[in-house]
Amino acid sequence: MLSLPSLTNHCQSNLQHFEHQAQKLAEYSSGLKTGPIKLPGSSPTLVLTLSAVNKSIACGPASNCSLTTKQNKILHHIPCLSSFLLPSLPILCVTGSPETMDASPINRLPQDALNQIFSSLPIRQIMICRSVCKFFNQMLTSPSFMDLISTQTPLRFLALRPPHHHHHHQRHNSHVSSLPYLHVFDPDQNQWLRFSLSFLPFRSPQPVASASGLVYLWGESPNSLESNRSLVVCNPLTRQFQVLPQLGSAWSRHGSVLVDSVNHRVMVLTELAALYFSNTNKTKSWLTFSANLPSKPRSPILISDSVFALCDVGSRWRSQWKLFTCTLTNLNNSYNNWVCLGRLEWGDIFDIIKRPRLVRGKGNKLLMIGVLKSNFSLNPSCSTILILRLDLARMEWEEAGRMPSEMYKSFQESNKFKIFGGGDRVCLSAKRVGKLALWDDCDGVVWRWIEGVPGGGDGLCRGFVFEASLTALS
Repeated sequence: MLSLPSLTNHCQSNLQHFEHQAQKLAEYSSGLKTGPIKLPGSSPTLVLTLSAVNKSIACGPASNCSLTTKQNKILHHIPCLSSFLLPSLPILCVTGSPETMDASPINRLPQDALNQIFSSLPIRQIMICRSVCKFFNQMLTSPSFMDLISTQTPLRFLALRPPHHHHHHQRHNSHVSSLPYLHVFDPDQNQWLRFSLSFLPFRSPQPVASASGLVYLWGESPNSLESNRSLVVCNPLTRQFQVLPQLGSAWSRHGSVLVDSVNHRVMVLTELAALYFSNTNKTKSWLTFSANLPSKPRSPILISDSVFALCDVGSRWRSQWKLFTCTLTNLNNSYNNWVCLGRLEWGDIFDIIKRPRLVRGKGNKLLMIGVLKSNFSLNPSCSTILILRLDLARMEWEEAGRMPSEMYKSFQESNKFKIFGGGDRVCLSAKRVGKLALWDDCDGVVWRWIEGVPGGGDGLCRGFVFEASLTALS
């Protein structure tokens, strides 16, 4: 029987061994190596090889493994495992003599011990280890392990929504096969990743929002001849999904989807009405409320128990923006739920910026971003893009940042731009710029460019914050 110190050393040694195997597998799948790869510490010698039949990667004795020219060619069609596409690949099969597998030291450890070992890994490494072999996949997707790591720190990504022309093209060319993906940018690693959405039985999925590791998207039924969309919540990492109660098609065309982490609350907001859904609602149906807003709500956001939105209350010749808010717990149809939020000390805060938009800030704060006007004339010139921060507890505004002049030159000629993000990061895009401008305030304000934006289009990118985690659907 193994003593506790020897068991600990043994577990650490195995963990390093498996991490090295996962790294070898990632290099192999991305085409950096094109021959059979020897796995260290295996006896008899094990190598990785690619099956041209089912496009899976197998591990087996060296005498049984070889790569043909045809197999090498299809390497370029296999997505890179190191880019978080691991859940979308076939489960890896481990082959070899039964004696070799039964004698593996890892099989001597109880499930609880294995769970404790792998729970010390960050989510990124857990996802890689899930595709090392079938045994790892089953262990790292078991309910006991998922519950153990449910409180792990999520990975904070900036996710892109599909461009509008992409929706139109897919809807009128349903015969064209196109694998759906959620494209995200990892600011910490400075790289683009993508999550497969092929596990969803819907046509043209359109991600629109995220909260607590779950992604909310509109999806069309593959068997419906009409444009009948449903709001779906899913987790791309666990490949689980749930369809929310049916909505009319007008809501998907004109409504803004707002979500938060409390009881998976969802609101679909338009100028005239709002739909509200929560897991605490016993009827499991949408509640309808009158909005009564003076104009179309712009960039609505949900913070804690309140919704905030900008509305233009000016004339057709001159815009005049105001901040409106309503509380979810006080929603009812007996009176106007929205109130205009303002203070005398705010002065002309809404008049100094052009085309303002809201983004949820960190904690109990909201951000307002727009083009800074040089004066108050009807068509003033603009000098930069300004980010203001409102502390909702103190109801005080402060400047959070302004775009450097050299960076603003790329936006200066554009009459339209898009803003998305949340917390300490905000992304800005404009027509014909070809890249994203990122404001990052995680460790002091930094402005930088994000290159290599996937997809085509006019350069206008819409998106949301995706905090990737292994959250289970309740």
